Amino acid sequence: MQTHLPDPRPTATPSREASDHQLPQVSHARNPGMALDMDWVARVQANTSAIERRCDTLGGRRSVKKDYQAAWLLKAISLIDLTTLSGDDTAGRVQRLCAKARHPVRADLLEALGLPELTVGAVCVYHEMVEVAVKALEGSGIPVAAVSTGFPAGLSPFPLRLAEIGESVAAGAAEIDIVISRRHVLTGNWQALYDETREMRAACGPAHMKTILATGELGTLRNVARASLVCMMAGADFIKTSTGKESVNATLPVTLTMLRAIRDYDERTGFKVGYKPAGGISKAKDALLYLSLMKDELGLPWLQPDLFRFGASSLLGDIERQLEHHVTGRYSAANRHAMA
Repeated sequence: MQTHLPDPRPTATPSREASDHQLPQVSHARNPGMALDMDWVARVQANTSAIERRCDTLGGRRSVKKDYQAAWLLKAISLIDLTTLSGDDTAGRVQRLCAKARHPVRADLLEALGLPELTVGAVCVYHEMVEVAVKALEGSGIPVAAVSTGFPAGLSPFPLRLAEIGESVAAGAAEIDIVISRRHVLTGNWQALYDETREMRAACGPAHMKTILATGELGTLRNVARASLVCMMAGADFIKTSTGKESVNATLPVTLTMLRAIRDYDERTGFKVGYKPAGGISKAKDALLYLSLMKDELGLPWLQPDLFRFGASSLLGDIERQLEHHVTGRYSAANRHAMA
């Protein structure tokens, strides 16, 4: 069965105007959050066997080929948060990553595909590299996202976590990827999770907040579903699976669980919250599965950068290889698609 995707250019999202401190542009009202509703949280359940069964059959029921596949892969590029989060990051590495963000695919391939202008969704770095990335992306309209709040463990003193958010926003980060305190989920202390996330959202100010649940450390899909809901109640603009540093990162069952929570929240409050799978998504075929699941569960509005991102770096290289094969009919080596 072929699934049709509309024109890969993100026309549903207003064009982003360049500025020194690029703020996120959205085509929907920003989620303001709401009071913590413990009755709603307590009612949330997750049928693990049914969720896994649905995900196991996804690949066989959703197949895109040829021009349709190329369109999906071009869409995926526009949704990537191109990321470097290594202890040996340097200004030069971040500048090269930003150059790749501006020109993610070789120009001859984009010309052949009829899409000469294409950029990624954002560049994601540690706080120390925010100013470097902002300067390197000046005039591009590509926002900078900063991981914050004691990333990846989230165990630094809470006042320091809040201060780190403020420093990243002041340095020009338009998006802040915060990490929750996993212990609050594991002990069922939903009030503490809500209060901390709410304060982090306030500290972000105009910058949009992506809330990392670290789902591989939450134990059960029910915990994932409840944590997703509480973070949305606290005002999260996105909910995100992982830091990429856990032993288990983004998976399809976790994704389906979080998408259903987003759908329920939208139906009840009228506010749309974005989704970001991160960690372990390195193949083009995997990106296609996530895109099709997103389209099935939430529909076309969630196939734009203001509501969906991939947290990835190596994914882009594999997508480029697939696009070259589509254009030329020949398989491509990875060294033909350098990161800069």
